[in-house]
Amino acid sequence: MAIPFGLTSARLFGAVAAAALLAGCNAPLDYDLRGQLGGFSTTNAARNITANRPKPDARGVISYPNYQVAIAQRGDTVTNVAARVGLPASELAKYNGIDPSVPLREGEVIALPRRVAEPAGTVDIATLAGNAIDAAPDTSQVQTSTLPPASTPIITPAPKAAAKPEPLRHKVVRGETAYTISRLYNVSVKSLGEWNGLGSDFAIREGQYLLIPVSGASAPNKSAAAATTVTRPGSGSPTPTPPSATAPLPDEKVAAKAPEPPKTNVGSPTRTSNAAMAFPIQGKIIRTYSRGRNDGIDISGNPGTAVTAAANGSVAAITQDADQVPIVVVRHPDNLLTVYANVDKIAVKKGDSIKRGQKLAQLRSGDNSYVHFEVRNGFESVDPMPYLE
Repeated sequence: MAIPFGLTSARLFGAVAAAALLAGCNAPLDYDLRGQLGGFSTTNAARNITANRPKPDARGVISYPNYQVAIAQRGDTVTNVAARVGLPASELAKYNGIDPSVPLREGEVIALPRRVAEPAGTVDIATLAGNAIDAAPDTSQVQTSTLPPASTPIITPAPKAAAKPEPLRHKVVRGETAYTISRLYNVSVKSLGEWNGLGSDFAIREGQYLLIPVSGASAPNKSAAAATTVTRPGSGSPTPTPPSATAPLPDEKVAAKAPEPPKTNVGSPTRTSNAAMAFPIQGKIIRTYSRGRNDGIDISGNPGTAVTAAANGSVAAITQDADQVPIVVVRHPDNLLTVYANVDKIAVKKGDSIKRGQKLAQLRSGDNSYVHFEVRNGFESVDPMPYLE
């Protein structure tokens, strides 16, 4: 089965993001992005504690009001799961974008295209209520008497707790990674992996359905909180005396205007012929920028073509992706970074000062003869084209 382009490059994009993070700080890489890495942090997302995934029934099925999912067991394939839940293997495989014979990870989530039978032993509340009424004794012989008014108020039972929220389902599209999806929904990538049975590399595939973890604690009711602070006029704490009633206000001091930062030749993009950056190679753009899906552009060229620096700067990091393919990160003025991935034969080393147009590496041979080029403002990716045109 042919693997889509987005799947083969998912690890590359994740490694590029990690390399950019490394280039911006000296602390160890925080895969869950919970640390304070320069100006970028997802601390708030990490604090959004998520609940545990519900336990499946004996067949491995978790039933929600609007959909069902099956949880893979050790050694399962889609064919095994389909037989267990009573669905055609081809239908289940097509719905999840996977071959029926591909081994599944233990705990991996498989979305069901249609509802299957609920587990046996479901209690029929209406039937039980009817049977209870039929079995009740005859009340025609029962003596009744009027009771005096109750001396204490009747305590109404507390309302039943609301049902747990149904998690969202996200269908993976080409170019997405577990990291981009976790940031999209403001959940930790660790929780996303645990809910969906992802491996240690958090690899996902195009067409896969992911459950988005739900919060473990609900947000406070703002209207109720506000109601508790309202008091009747004249009651509550006394109104403090305004400072102006007891002492004159101090003289107003106007802060001096801060000097404007010096301008650099890379700080802002321009669309004139004198572009802020140069293309790393001259070739055809085979994949354009799409925030959250493809954080840069891919430019094809002939194998062995020199990959050059887009602007003056210094080599901030040299690393490699999961397939041992090198990645070069260059730091520029105004908190800008450029990233050059899917390259070969690095010609520089970390800390080198480089000039615009200087060779950094060269294109790989074979069908992978393209460079993945990114521009990042701090840790946020931006569209490279305004800098190049």
